[in-house]
Amino acid sequence: MILHVEIAATDLDRAIAFYREVLDVGFADPIDLHESRMAYAETPPEGASWALCEGEVYVPTRNGAILYFAVDDIDAVLSRAENLGSEVLFPKTALSDGSHVAEIGDSEGNRIALQTRS
Repeated sequence: MILHVEIAATDLDRAIAFYREVLDVGFADPIDLHESRMAYAETPPEGASWALCEGEVYVPTRNGAILYFAVDDIDAVLSRAENLGSEVLFPKTALSDGSHVAEIGDSEGNRIALQTRS
């Protein structure tokens, strides 16, 4: 089971603004921890905790693990992301269970996925 995820950022304030606008998520005030700056996202009780993190060991990438964010309206989320200059890396695609998935680049250069619940 995944307990916590840290998403790399080169500009923490920009990343907070992006995720706040695109995913409509709130963040705690940034903290300094282990020579890094981190902003913890407000998460529902059933989800893993996650934070945006800026520091020497945090390097954004489009390669490697892809985080999937549950969204209610994938078209609205894609529209907000594109309005902020985000690139759609994998277009909205229907899955066999009736849900949809898409992938975008975030403000920091990470690849993230969006998926509706079926």
